Amino acid sequence: MTFQSRIQNPILHPLLFIFQVIQFVLDKLLSPTPPSPKARLGRPRIAVIGGGITGVTSAAHCVGHGCDVRIFEAGKEENIGGIWSRVNNTSGLQIHSLMYRFHPSVNWKQGYPDKHQILSQVRELWKRYRLHERTVFETPVTSARQDPQTKKWTINDDAEIHGQFDGIICAVGTCGNPKVPHMPGMDSFQGEIHHSSQLTGKSAKGKTLIVIGGGASAVESLEFAVEEGAAQVYVLARSEKWIIPRHPVVNMLLALNIFGQETPFSWIPEFFLRKLFYRELEDIAPPSDKKGLFTDTPMVNSEVMNQIRSGKVKWLRCDIEGFTENGVKINRREKGTNPEDPGQTEEIEGDMVVMATGYERPKLDFLPKECLEGDYKPPNWYLQTFPPQFPSVSAINCTYMNGIGSVGNWHIGIYTRLLLVFLLDDRTRPSTFWMKRWIDMTSLLKKGSPVGPFEFFTYLELMWWFFFCVAINPFRWKWAFFVFFGLGEDLPMKVVAAEDRLRNRLQAREAEDQGTMVNGVHHVREEEIRGRTMRIVT
Repeated sequence: MTFQSRIQNPILHPLLFIFQVIQFVLDKLLSPTPPSPKARLGRPRIAVIGGGITGVTSAAHCVGHGCDVRIFEAGKEENIGGIWSRVNNTSGLQIHSLMYRFHPSVNWKQGYPDKHQILSQVRELWKRYRLHERTVFETPVTSARQDPQTKKWTINDDAEIHGQFDGIICAVGTCGNPKVPHMPGMDSFQGEIHHSSQLTGKSAKGKTLIVIGGGASAVESLEFAVEEGAAQVYVLARSEKWIIPRHPVVNMLLALNIFGQETPFSWIPEFFLRKLFYRELEDIAPPSDKKGLFTDTPMVNSEVMNQIRSGKVKWLRCDIEGFTENGVKINRREKGTNPEDPGQTEEIEGDMVVMATGYERPKLDFLPKECLEGDYKPPNWYLQTFPPQFPSVSAINCTYMNGIGSVGNWHIGIYTRLLLVFLLDDRTRPSTFWMKRWIDMTSLLKKGSPVGPFEFFTYLELMWWFFFCVAINPFRWKWAFFVFFGLGEDLPMKVVAAEDRLRNRLQAREAEDQGTMVNGVHHVREEEIRGRTMRIVT
């Protein structure tokens, strides 16, 4: 939580100092060069929809490699940074910043940066790559249409203002407007009711807080409660949720499950989590037969367990029956039961209720409808982000459901560069047929998963997808170093130019051979006609 994330002196903390040196080296080696003020960027031209971390990062990669972009942001300039611009001031990064390196130039000052540091990095990136000159605000995207002949994309049916684009990066994220379901008796509650993202400026000192929900939004609420000095916190969790330590080694080890699903060995990390992390609180751990570790995004926070042990936080497995004047009426259930199973009715009294009920998922309905229908609709897309019908579209992080890893890491650049490769080199571009076959193959490999094949993945599985994508097509091999590290695009571009010249010569020679053959046929026909004429005269 944020009270553990104070800026530390790197001299007194050598590991942090080494981390900062590594960041410096990565920046110098891998960051694309920002365009100069007078630079004229070329093709392909990319429309980036959304100005959050993913949108800004992917746009920075594009312009760094000489490609023109336009960012369409539905909000105002203050919304640059996406969801981080809307969360509480007490919110911070739950995973270690080692796993939140969304661009090589990011320079974290500590392991667990807070909201303000994250926004600072995003907005510095936005300005460094001169993206403020290529961003239009208060422009929600309602349609994206592709010309069937030219394959160019038009945004909001307005080519005159915005021009046309060769490709689209959808970066609308997974968190839209706060989701606040109406529950019976809410109007009768005498205390305060707030969404978990709207707690800045509210006072909780000495109060009893009731948090409805047990996911990432609940962690955000607990950060606020601890920072504000709440007297007591009740977390009302309807569904089972794994909590894992806030430790980079543990987090990275769990992300190394290359299968991206439950396996016969999943009991091993679950066993160690119960015995070494939950310990005497094992009762709040999900039962293995109900919720495996590799089926849902876990909560990453060690302080939650410390607060529960101290008695300041009580974690209750229950269903919400409704509000009363003084609190919330619940159906408290035993471990191993399902939602709505019989339990014990209790009333939890409190001064403030925090709705940790998450956010509405932004829609992708501005894309052609064939992307969103049938068996190959999100998240069942090629590499989870490319709709099979349109390889010139990449919906980075928008189709994400659950996983162990991070949505704000190295893969944003890899996805962006893959899109650029598909647009620059048509021989690398996957066909609809083969994109669907990859989806089918992955679905078959994850047939035994208790959730959908693309509803959960680990970071190592994602890296395997990228490796397979590059390795399966020999024309992509020359682009491998560029795709994975953003380096060496000049060589493959020269190879592409040589391939084009060779292809043009072969096509010209083929046309010449066909012309010679046609002339030969005409000559033979003329001789046949002349011979027949002479015979008739004779």
